[in-house]
Amino acid sequence: MSATNSSRRKFVNFFLGGTAAACLAAVGYHLVRFLTPPPADQSVADAVSAGKTGEYPQGSGKIVRFGSKPALVIRDKQGEFKAFIAVCTHLDCTVQFVPEDNVIWCACHNGKYDLNGINISGPPPRPLTPLKVNIQNDEIILSREA
Repeated sequence: MSATNSSRRKFVNFFLGGTAAACLAAVGYHLVRFLTPPPADQSVADAVSAGKTGEYPQGSGKIVRFGSKPALVIRDKQGEFKAFIAVCTHLDCTVQFVPEDNVIWCACHNGKYDLNGINISGPPPRPLTPLKVNIQNDEIILSREA
């Protein structure tokens, strides 16, 4: 083997090694960016308006925004308003009100809560986080419970 072949082989090995390293770096960068969540908006609401009482017929529910989280506002069949952070305590899926069954339901794993936010079936380990409901001049105001 001559010195020329040896230097060519070194050059090819260096070139292939550099190309492989560049490809791994490019894929690795994008993989890390994909797996790292973006910074979350940490806006914390003290109180928000959930609309007018007339927008909620008896036995209905509606999802509204409460800071960076969804909130579920329910008007039960007796006309009483209740509100909860609409995030399932199992895997943070958004819950919804099912008026036919009179329950709060998580579609991810069929978790159910009663209208007091207490977990009654499925995998949720804890009750929903309640919100305080105040009605001022026919407007529903949601706030965190003290």
